[in-house]
Amino acid sequence: MDKYNFNNELAEKIVLVTGGIKGAGKAIAERLAQAGAQIIVTARNQPETIAANFTFIAADLSTSSGTDLVISRITKEFGGVDILINNMGGSETPGGGFSVLTDKHWEETLQTNLLAPVRLDRGLLPYMLAKASGCIIHIASIQGSLPLHDSTLPYAAAKAGLINYSKGLSNEVTPKGVRVLTVSPGWIKTTSAIRMMERLAESSGVTIEEATKGVMDSLGGIPMGRPAEPEEVAELVGFLVSPRAGYLTGTEYIIDGGTIPTV
Repeated sequence: MDKYNFNNELAEKIVLVTGGIKGAGKAIAERLAQAGAQIIVTARNQPETIAANFTFIAADLSTSSGTDLVISRITKEFGGVDILINNMGGSETPGGGFSVLTDKHWEETLQTNLLAPVRLDRGLLPYMLAKASGCIIHIASIQGSLPLHDSTLPYAAAKAGLINYSKGLSNEVTPKGVRVLTVSPGWIKTTSAIRMMERLAESSGVTIEEATKGVMDSLGGIPMGRPAEPEEVAELVGFLVSPRAGYLTGTEYIIDGGTIPTV
């Protein structure tokens, strides 16, 4: 007999997935719901469709007022969360290298990809620490160690900071019962990735196919020959937050189809 009931292993767990209405975030939320968790998702705008059993909170997490709103609502309605998936992130900076990037580009990217997770952790960790139980997953990126300079340098720098912060936080709170882990995907087949290719194509005067090949080449190629499906990332997260991964903490898990060429 299996030690764990995989289909119900997150029963009675309350989970927050930021950016949980599309792409990898949506896949993660659905995967954890299948494991029996009660799901809260956030995004700036109300989605057209959302699972009936999900709680949705509209908030701009790139601002301190947005994170404060989410923390306040969760604290009042749920007491806190058992699992926090800091998934929200992205890059909206233009192509053209470092010289076209303004202070505003840098500040907005750092707010979204680094400071939003920091603020949410700070607001929601006390509940976990009081219970001496919980798990935080920071969704970073392989760009944290394999940066692309043309249009996503601020994003890469923010994700590198997130990886380092995640390790430091783990060292502090793991002895108190809270596990902290980082998942760093490579290229994921999402609508955001498609939009990035469109921006690169427009700024470089090439086709989307040529822009896509350029990114593949800049990554050194993907041995798997394709980007990851959101569900593949979600499956890794589903394992890491489960009781089966109870001894795992402070570690970065890379899911990139073999993109990073070093050990």
